[in-house]
Amino acid sequence: MVLGGAYCLCISVSDVLDVKVGALGVLQLKPGKYIYVGSALNGLEARVRRHVNTSQGDFKALHWHIDYLLKEPKVAISSVLVKTTSERIECELAEQVMQHGSPVRGFGCSDCRCVSHLFKVDDCHFLLDEGLELWSPHT
Repeated sequence: MVLGGAYCLCISVSDVLDVKVGALGVLQLKPGKYIYVGSALNGLEARVRRHVNTSQGDFKALHWHIDYLLKEPKVAISSVLVKTTSERIECELAEQVMQHGSPVRGFGCSDCRCVSHLFKVDDCHFLLDEGLELWSPHT
């Protein structure tokens, strides 16, 4: 059975980063922790694996804003949290995350009305209180 749902990538940026992100142009990110909110209603496991592979340099295609960020050597995924559901909760989750961080305006939200789906945060621990669970790959 293919599970769907929403996910949060907890990302570490090790140094100041100027990155060209598709039509958004060049964004400058400060060092620190970020959370990216995404969804995959038809294949949560595959989507998360794709992001992890991209961050490890194993996937070269750049389809989404997050791909441009994850391919950078100064960027690493520190953890992934997921919530399985058949409902579209990505934007609601992004609103919750925004209460804990600062949005990178326009990032990852070209298909919705959200301010962003990428946020600079102090830490990612609050996500466990939002009903998400740590993802571990199924082998």
